[in-house]
Amino acid sequence: MKLVIQIPCYNEEATLPETLADLPREVDGFDEVEWLIIDDGSTDRTVEVAEAHGVDHIVRQSHNQGLAVAFLSGLEAALRAGADVIVNTDGDNQYAARCIPDLTKPILERKAQFVIGARPISTIAHFSFVKRMLQKLGSWVVRRASGTKIDDAPSGFRAIHRDSAIKLYVFDRYTYTLETIIQAGRMGIPMMSVPIEVNDPTRESRLIRSIPQYIYRSIKTIIRIAVLYRPMRFFSWLSFVLILPGAWAFARFLYFYAIGQGGGNVQSLIIGAALIAVSAIFFVAGLIADLVAANRVLSADIRGRLLRAELDGRQSK
Repeated sequence: MKLVIQIPCYNEEATLPETLADLPREVDGFDEVEWLIIDDGSTDRTVEVAEAHGVDHIVRQSHNQGLAVAFLSGLEAALRAGADVIVNTDGDNQYAARCIPDLTKPILERKAQFVIGARPISTIAHFSFVKRMLQKLGSWVVRRASGTKIDDAPSGFRAIHRDSAIKLYVFDRYTYTLETIIQAGRMGIPMMSVPIEVNDPTRESRLIRSIPQYIYRSIKTIIRIAVLYRPMRFFSWLSFVLILPGAWAFARFLYFYAIGQGGGNVQSLIIGAALIAVSAIFFVAGLIADLVAANRVLSADIRGRLLRAELDGRQSK
């Protein structure tokens, strides 16, 4: 059994040495433990630092493409390196590497194929009240959308079995954390959370530069995920919200028309007809989006099958 620990990096020259120093070279249940760095177009000495600290594999992106792309590139590289289990962590040493055995244990015991480290959100001192609430809100939305019981959906500290890593694909270029859980839940991949510990912050978050920006991006990500993975439900609710006042306005006009006062209430007819028309448009949009979502699932499945065939071909040689 081989474990590959991957770290997406963008200009992590200052924090990477401490992160690598904490990584284990031996983990119970694995014959081999290797390290993999994804350099997402860094402009500093991230690659040189990685090489100096004995990193086994380095994936170089031609330019900065974002955390989600780096995460996916790492998964594919780890699979091609023969990984049976992949652990993803951050280059800023946010997550305590001593918890890696806790992450991989449920996979080794065949209790899960996707394990997410749950941070003690309520007790992390450098998390503001707003950030804590948004983290919990994001996890609640993901639980509702995925049908899972993941405690800390935004956590990037996770272990993934080879068979599940082959299937995953991220459409959001901002972050992979929420989408991969929803995708795995919809595919029936067994998942669970385990409590982990965190280290003191070594730098400011690059994803969260300000609370307003974080709120905006969080809402945008949640809505996008809803449209991507539950389009019929999303658009049906929009349609329902609009058709109610539209039907009420239309009924109001009919009432006044029946008692001979329709001439002075034409505005109710116009408003009602407009709302009902927009409601119908949203419903049709939901149908089309649902068909597109089905095609997206098929495309991801084809990609996974091709990747599996490639990996099986490598093993047979």
